[in-house]
Amino acid sequence: EELLDCIERGNSDRTTHATEMNDVSSRSHAICQIAFRKVGKSSGEPYGKLSLIDLAGSERGQDTKHHNRQRRAESAEINKSLLALKECIRALGTGGKHVPYRASKLTMVLKDSFSSDSRTVMISCISPAASSSDHTLNTLRYADRVKEKKSGEKDRIAKSIYSNN
Repeated sequence: EELLDCIERGNSDRTTHATEMNDVSSRSHAICQIAFRKVGKSSGEPYGKLSLIDLAGSERGQDTKHHNRQRRAESAEINKSLLALKECIRALGTGGKHVPYRASKLTMVLKDSFSSDSRTVMISCISPAASSSDHTLNTLRYADRVKEKKSGEKDRIAKSIYSNN
């Protein structure tokens, strides 16, 4: 119950505004990280971490033509952080020696989620509407790249679960 209260409080602090695509669009990413610690002899020793991440959707320039300056700036920041995340996933997928975690706050916070001993589940919300086909295809490509990513020599198993909205 305490966890749900914390999530609800964080969600209420998120900024939302109407966009061309959505009447209640989140204008930021949300990250809820839950740390698990061992109990017993080694009480307090870290055991694991669960990260729940809600990424704000990307927006194309044509989708922001009627936005004011602040909304366009928000869209640009959202797109910048999503691009940084995409570049990290790409670098891991190709076995690159350099992974650009420092390109955004989002990737710096999620850096340990890319380690070889972590597991990833991505839930992608897509639309069956023909008018959203570009967004849907990009989302599915993004999820597929996450599913295929590798970390160093070890393959990371990532599952993508697609749900329609």
